[in-house]
Amino acid sequence: MPVEMRMWRIDGADPKPLTTSVLPAEKDLHEFLKRDPSLLGDRLLVIGSEVTTPYGPRLDLLAIDAEGNLNLLELKRDKTPREVVAQVLDYGSWASTLSRDAIIDIATKHLDQSFEAAFEDVFGSAPPDDLNGDLSLIIVAAELDASSERIVNYLRYFGVPVNAVFFSYLEDDGRRYLARSWLTASDDETPQATTGNKKSKRAAWNGKDWYISFGGGDRVWEDARQYGFVSGGGGKMWSQDMRALPKDARIWVNVPPMRYVAVGRVLAPAARFEDAQVRIGGNWVPLSAQALQGTYPGDPATADDNAEWVVPVEWIDARPLDAGFWEKGMFASQHSACKLRQEFTLGRLADHFNIDDGE
Repeated sequence: MPVEMRMWRIDGADPKPLTTSVLPAEKDLHEFLKRDPSLLGDRLLVIGSEVTTPYGPRLDLLAIDAEGNLNLLELKRDKTPREVVAQVLDYGSWASTLSRDAIIDIATKHLDQSFEAAFEDVFGSAPPDDLNGDLSLIIVAAELDASSERIVNYLRYFGVPVNAVFFSYLEDDGRRYLARSWLTASDDETPQATTGNKKSKRAAWNGKDWYISFGGGDRVWEDARQYGFVSGGGGKMWSQDMRALPKDARIWVNVPPMRYVAVGRVLAPAARFEDAQVRIGGNWVPLSAQALQGTYPGDPATADDNAEWVVPVEWIDARPLDAGFWEKGMFASQHSACKLRQEFTLGRLADHFNIDDGE
């Protein structure tokens, strides 16, 4: 049956019902959600308002969550007719085809800063490589007729990610309140439907740029800078990352917590520290024989997954820690090495280190 929101104020032993009033104009509720989409219960970043679609009508609000999934919000004042269900499904069919670039283009037109910086402001991290893996279709209303409610529940049973949220407007002694309730609890075990071809919604990789996180343990950046190497290990994830770096890859080095300090080219595949060689003055020499400030595990008895793996590098530009570069929204990862796809980060780094695409 349709949802009804009622509230009472407790005065002594006698509950006093709060007066339910007509919602403010739809544009007011639109502005409330635009300014603070957390009214829906989850952190969201609004990336579009009155978004034009190829089919004529405009989607009220387009938002994105911390996992990069899109949330479509369609508002209808007071009683919502069944037609709005068809409308939000139509919007969903369009949004499911949006590529990463299309999403960022929509966001750029709406936001007053870059998409990456706005995403980090809300969620505390750079956006994921994959965007629009899943959709949430949300009807925002004062109430929903029983027929529409049945349709929404039926669609959800078959994995269509649609739901309805209800806002009630209440008054009490001159104070105004906005109350929220969902048609279906968000933690219901409803089958999840993914949105089409996820591959097209992942940041493209140019085939050469890699991210490096150098630090942790007793590793010292000045060693790597002076002798031309990066390294990682101490666990399967980090050792495998280093061993995946191909010869001639271009690497961008971030020293945690967050500062990019170098760009270079991989000279050879990774080797265990005790076997690693670096190129100094045109000659290959054992890294373990150099006057290193840090301590790098080099026990031959250590299993490969836990060993320290070293990748020799020719630096294009390597700077001290105090000259490190960081800008809000740039990519960072706990992996010791991974493909660097984010165009925002690559563009900022290329400008900062004066690198053109031919290097």
